[in-house]
Amino acid sequence: MATRGLYFEELLGDQIYYTNRRTITEADHINFTTSFGFFEPLFMDQAYVEKETPYGRRIVPGALTFSVAEGLTILSGILHGTGIAFLGVEMNVLKPVFIGDTITVEIEIIEKRETKKTDRGIVTFFHRVKNQDNLFVMEYKVKRMMRRKP
Repeated sequence: MATRGLYFEELLGDQIYYTNRRTITEADHINFTTSFGFFEPLFMDQAYVEKETPYGRRIVPGALTFSVAEGLTILSGILHGTGIAFLGVEMNVLKPVFIGDTITVEIEIIEKRETKKTDRGIVTFFHRVKNQDNLFVMEYKVKRMMRRKP
């Protein structure tokens, strides 16, 4: 039997969905920063980070953290075959994420609304990204168009 995501009607505001965890590796960091031009000393220069920042080690770009969090969301299956479109995001970065950190995502439905088209609805999700120490490192609201039950 094929796995399918949750339909608009099945996404309940009183439930929190959890993703698996994923460690952000050096390879993830290098592939992302070099592929997309994130050549900031903050991400690439250990000596700079040790001398000029409070972090002591290189951090990963927030865009990478967001991308991994969205990947974990997709892998959770809740959008599989039922997600129609990504409509927008509002994000706050709360703490730095470092190479070697392991993140997971808590997903909550905070708003739902019907559309003129009866086969879909708009769902606003609130994602909380946690690291291995259970500290929230990022949070974001994302709107997605979701299929309704046939």
